[in-house]
Amino acid sequence: MPFLLTQGDITKRRVDAIVNAANRELLQGGGVCNSIFTAAGAVALQEACNRLSPVATGDVAITPGFSLPAKFVIHAVGPVWQGGGQGEDDLLYSCYAKALHLAQEKGLASIAFPLISSGICGYPKQRAYAIAIKAILEFLKHHELTVYLVLFHESFVRDREGQDPKLETYLAEQQPIASDSLDPFGGEVLYCCKVAPSKHLEEVIQNAQESFSRKLFHLIEEKKLDEVEVYKGANIDRKHFSKIRSDDSYQPKKKTVLAFAISLHLNRGETKDLLERAGFSLSQSYVFDIIIDYYITNKRYDIHEINQVLFSYNQPLLGS
Repeated sequence: MPFLLTQGDITKRRVDAIVNAANRELLQGGGVCNSIFTAAGAVALQEACNRLSPVATGDVAITPGFSLPAKFVIHAVGPVWQGGGQGEDDLLYSCYAKALHLAQEKGLASIAFPLISSGICGYPKQRAYAIAIKAILEFLKHHELTVYLVLFHESFVRDREGQDPKLETYLAEQQPIASDSLDPFGGEVLYCCKVAPSKHLEEVIQNAQESFSRKLFHLIEEKKLDEVEVYKGANIDRKHFSKIRSDDSYQPKKKTVLAFAISLHLNRGETKDLLERAGFSLSQSYVFDIIIDYYITNKRYDIHEINQVLFSYNQPLLGS
């Protein structure tokens, strides 16, 4: 963990491995494949590939990254789209699953995928995206790995057609005060301690004495939850979670607090309390906060669904 959507040039990713959308002969091709060969050093990478080819559709092979920031390139041979009746979905799923398991076997900590087969292979982008998400999330249920899905053309994810109409309505109602841009603190609204008339100062001070870290682990204990499930449900990696556990004065980012609120299935009041312990609050002035508020209020706690919506609005993602 975690799993993160991002956009840009996969050849610039500083990860242990990037995945190449390869052809069976592992020859330098077009699109992402061409970019990877060019950035790695085409001659050196082609020589390494020649020793491994051919590779069956749905299978993978690994080479050094040569001049890339990534240590390795995992070459995944995706299917050509033929209408969906030739087992393309299973073959595409296999590309992701085998690449992930290979990375695990090699002891790698991070991997970045393009949207395999969605370019010159003609795979419908939404369908290719759905298969990628399914394969990655099923793998992460049982393994520790940081996974990026790097979208070169992300417009299909940004397309909000078909998105929850109630969320659209909720956001529209907030438009007079909501801002599409992040606030000066990078989307993390610092909490200003304003004592409500019904809340005594002593109560506020007493409430602040329990740190975010202590409160988090008290909640996990109270709800009788498994810690691994909690940090995976928050899209947090094990190292990050261990740091929170070992440091009582740990100061989280706002998106980290909210990730745990989602994983713990906290209601709005519980979320507000956890945020306050880290010095934050939910604001109705920012799209990020409004989206989170909507999902918590409606008790919808799928962090990857939420992150996809946040991504579509160009907002920070929850988790590490």
